[in-house]
Amino acid sequence: MKGKYGLKALLHLAALAPGGWAMSSEIAADREISKKFLDNILGELRSAGFVTTKKGRGGGYRLQRPPAEVRVGHVLRVLEGPLAPIRCASRTAHLPCSDCPDEAACSVRLLMLDVRNAITGVLDETSLADMLEREATPAPAPRVVISGA
Repeated sequence: MKGKYGLKALLHLAALAPGGWAMSSEIAADREISKKFLDNILGELRSAGFVTTKKGRGGGYRLQRPPAEVRVGHVLRVLEGPLAPIRCASRTAHLPCSDCPDEAACSVRLLMLDVRNAITGVLDETSLADMLEREATPAPAPRVVISGA
């Protein structure tokens, strides 16, 4: 949930007028996020250099960089950790499985590498600006096909 709420908060900030600031209470209300949880997330995003803060009247939070420069994959790694579905398929937090005699030939790991590559390909190519554009003109929901049903 941290990743989801972090992206929602960043989208709120990305939609502000240039130079605009937003209070965490405003973001929490607008994006339906617990303020206490959001404050923790915004602290992590500030530490990672995604947002900057200003105290006092007219202050709050804003993006540190333009929305087109903020990649979703980077945000999710900061808030959630590695994107790979299992540790032996992770680039950043690789950990071999204790029950696998040959990692290079493990069909489960090889499949999970494909999954990781697909996930990171989408997330690392998508910016906050791309997400804002999607939010403004939502596409129809994808049709889910369940084979064998």
